Amino acid sequence: MTTACPARRTGAATGLCLFLLLTVTAPTWAEDAGEPQPVVVSATRVPTPPEQVASSVTVVTAADIEARQERTIVEVLKDVPGLNLLQTGGAGGTASVFMRGTNSNHTKVLIDGIDVGDPSNSTGAFDYGQLLTQDIERVEVLRGPQSGLYGSDAIGGVINIITKSGNGPMQFRGYLEGGSFETFNQAAGISGSEDAFHYAANVSHFHSGSTPVTPLDLLPPGEPRNNDYDDNLTASTKLGYDVSSDFDLGLVARYTHIDLRNTGDSFDPVTFASFPAPEQTDAKTDEYFSRLFAHLNSFGGFLEQTIGFAYSHERTSTFVPESPEALNSGDRRKADWQGNLHLAAGETLVLGAEYQRDQIKDPLYASDRIASGYAELQSQLSEHWYSAVNVRYDGHNRFGSKVTYRFAPAYVIDATGTKLKASIGSGFKAPTLSELYQDFPAFFFFANPNLKPETSTGWDAGFEQGLAADTLHFGATYFHNGIHDLISAATDPLSFETTYVNIGRATTYGVESFIAWQPLRTLTLRIDYTYTEARDDLLHEELLRRPKNKGNFTANWQLTSAWQVNADVLWVGTWVDGNRDFSIGRLDAPGYTTVNLATRYEISRTLEVFGRLDNLFDRRYQNPTGFQAPGFGVFAGLNVRL
Repeated sequence: MTTACPARRTGAATGLCLFLLLTVTAPTWAEDAGEPQPVVVSATRVPTPPEQVASSVTVVTAADIEARQERTIVEVLKDVPGLNLLQTGGAGGTASVFMRGTNSNHTKVLIDGIDVGDPSNSTGAFDYGQLLTQDIERVEVLRGPQSGLYGSDAIGGVINIITKSGNGPMQFRGYLEGGSFETFNQAAGISGSEDAFHYAANVSHFHSGSTPVTPLDLLPPGEPRNNDYDDNLTASTKLGYDVSSDFDLGLVARYTHIDLRNTGDSFDPVTFASFPAPEQTDAKTDEYFSRLFAHLNSFGGFLEQTIGFAYSHERTSTFVPESPEALNSGDRRKADWQGNLHLAAGETLVLGAEYQRDQIKDPLYASDRIASGYAELQSQLSEHWYSAVNVRYDGHNRFGSKVTYRFAPAYVIDATGTKLKASIGSGFKAPTLSELYQDFPAFFFFANPNLKPETSTGWDAGFEQGLAADTLHFGATYFHNGIHDLISAATDPLSFETTYVNIGRATTYGVESFIAWQPLRTLTLRIDYTYTEARDDLLHEELLRRPKNKGNFTANWQLTSAWQVNADVLWVGTWVDGNRDFSIGRLDAPGYTTVNLATRYEISRTLEVFGRLDNLFDRRYQNPTGFQAPGFGVFAGLNVRL
């Protein structure tokens, strides 16, 4: 339940209170007309009521995460419509998101305004497998090409993650949890404010010591299976200080240390056959993300400005038995400015500029730079019409410039609870540092410093309808995305040298639909269904790891004021995949259905017990092929609030 800002708040304090309202848990149906309504930030970069947003956005709140007892972002995103999420085994395994059928590196991920894509990764993609949820207040999943506001990587969309802030008297929260797969998790956090100083700090330790991942039928005769081990320690903080009524400063910082032991692959030098290695690979990763920012209101609120400076660093040491240590490290430095001009009621002009420098330090030294500027006009054209139009320029030191755009109008009829929406926009993905500069001459594989960015143009159109005094909602959105200049590896038949080239083309399209019903004030039900077609336009075949059908059912029931129950059913249809080592390039992978149950009971204001059953019917499936997902699991623990 949200809490309104006190009436007498000014300047930076008002700004902080507004920010808290954007990030606290907001019910889908407000309990009374006086409560603040939820807003969406990522679609336009300014807080906007959902009914005025034409883009397709799914919002997951801290209350949703707590009700389902989701400990990693993988668990949070698996139910989101329009996404296919896969993970190489259990907790800690590399996880990827395919949004609306686009590639796994076509989604931009932000945490508190920090771009957390990994410049040292060969694809530049973010690994979702190690992001814990203890400090997450809100996740916004924005679908469709979004480069007009967010630049490179946003061909499929944007995932914007906002962490918890502090306000009011000091509060302490923590939990202990144990269960299957040698799971033992702990977390603790404090938050609050003292005069002009606002603070939140969290520490989480996630431990899963024995998850069976390797399918037994892949092991050579007599070779035992080694279960995966994952240990994750994450510390984060968000600090704010109100210098004056119109000027405030903030700092967000995050550190994660990961120890992951999993089963790699060995190759027979005679037959070149691949099989799971008899000894495990040990990878140790350290991640640092930070951003310092300042916020200023000027001219009586006419101009609102934010300037930020972000730094991120990721370093992974990988130890493969009988091989030398492999080291990957890279960092990103970014400066950004955004100015919001409130021209009139219903008219906001957003201007922004960014400068970013990415760098690989190991296994080679390379860097690139990109300077950007963008503008957006958000308007209420009439009583029923809303629109947002933006354009962005990105100048890259290697491939030159790229201009992208987005136009998103919405028509809302309050009297009938009807919303019609549409959008069209463009996106691009810059070549990664590895694709531009990293050679492997022993394998006749060479980078291509002349690569151009991957590009796309996409559109969608749909409707949302409310009925029965707003207790029933349903809607559907059709989407279409054409992607060009995809970067693929190609081999010269004369020299046998392989390099990257811009030759690929793909088309993705489909429908996202939902029905949400609140038959009782204490019971909410929702069904989501996504149909996706994703095809290679050159080879005329389905793209790998994009299921055509995905459905999800969730139910949340507050049986009493102290007792809550949540049920989640996920159904994923068949898809095309390769086997574990891709010696079989295409095969039909079977679909699966999983059922999760979670419950919690509040013993007192300070103590709560909880438990959950994951994969209730012990469904055995692989996603991706060659990596077994966890079977039936039982977990329980205690929440403490002081």
